[in-house]
Amino acid sequence: MQNRAGFSFRLIAVASLVAALSSCAGRPEGVLIPTATASVPDTSTVDVLVATTRKPSEAPGILFSGERGREPSVTEIKVSIPPDSAREVGQVQWPKKLPANPAKEFATLSVTPLQIGGARNWLHHNLPKSRRVMVFVHGFNNRYEDAVYRFAQIVHDSNTDVAPVLFTWPSRGSIFAYNYDKESTNYSRDALESMLRQLSTDPAVGEVTIMAHSMGSWLTVEALRQMAIRDGRVAPKIQNVILASPDLDVDVFGRQFAELGPKHPHFTLFVSRDDRALSLSRRISGNIDRLGQVDPTVEPYRTEFEKAGIVVLDLTKLKGGDRLNHGKFAESPEVVKLIGNRLIAGQTVTDSDVGLGERLGAVALGTAQTVGGAASVAVSTPIAIFDPATRRSYNDQVGRFGQAVGNTMETAVGQ
Repeated sequence: MQNRAGFSFRLIAVASLVAALSSCAGRPEGVLIPTATASVPDTSTVDVLVATTRKPSEAPGILFSGERGREPSVTEIKVSIPPDSAREVGQVQWPKKLPANPAKEFATLSVTPLQIGGARNWLHHNLPKSRRVMVFVHGFNNRYEDAVYRFAQIVHDSNTDVAPVLFTWPSRGSIFAYNYDKESTNYSRDALESMLRQLSTDPAVGEVTIMAHSMGSWLTVEALRQMAIRDGRVAPKIQNVILASPDLDVDVFGRQFAELGPKHPHFTLFVSRDDRALSLSRRISGNIDRLGQVDPTVEPYRTEFEKAGIVVLDLTKLKGGDRLNHGKFAESPEVVKLIGNRLIAGQTVTDSDVGLGERLGAVALGTAQTVGGAASVAVSTPIAIFDPATRRSYNDQVGRFGQAVGNTMETAVGQ
């Protein structure tokens, strides 16, 4: 009993720490009240279509609560982003008081409830020439406004060429509502699947990329799994799925992934072994590895990722903006630019013809043309990228590097 009590105490202590670190103290409520203001030079506007399974709120500027709604709702929200000179890439500049100051803070410009027809019109009006749609599914402990502003930040900072669609599910925005939030993702599976099917069957849409964070990864993969079971495969237009810090049991993900079938989307994972939020999740979920915390260089993960063709970006060495290290994918300027420049564009992270491992190997070989030349195939970078092409070419280069050094040594000794 004492051990159990001690564990419970430690768990509560950890949860309290997380709650303290993730609190919204000092942030005014009602940030989604539209700000009537004169145009501020050099600000940017992000126009987001927001679909939700949350219950509407009567509180001004809240719009939707953390409770579960009976029917999905769709809203168009325009968010003003401060000039680049007044903000740090990767961060949401929350208003210190209302009304917000658009010159220094994020501000809501307009909120427009839409019906299904209005949502379709918004989509057709906001589709870029690439005809790409990006769907974002937020994670645990997110209020409605958290998800809206965070997604607006990602869209702006990544400079990605997409029509941005946010799917927000009923999260109570409390660290102590973990189980409620998890059940809310299950509650929202059908709605997300339906929305993805509508996007994929729209003739105007060329392709769909889904990005999910934390617990939203569970919801996303479950919705895709349901679609594969109903339709025999995931819709072909859903070409890329990005899971950032996925709060997913690795064993469950293996089953889900298998049920997507052979014609599944391309998956990219952002993982970080120092993710403290996932450490807590692991402890309260049976001490099973979470997908977002694995080391992709060790077995069995290395082989399984390679067989599945899953690209993994290890952000462990990257310094995050939050003390939990759970939001590196959105807060790192390098990562958000990578998202916009390559991942959303449907490109591999490494060059299609020359993998990262091959290029690093070539650099190493280039520095070792003479005996005594310093060369290293172990290159330390803040973002370590592991994909099947990279690993294969990297191993080949290591072998060729060793052979080249051996031949050079033999020649030198012969002389």
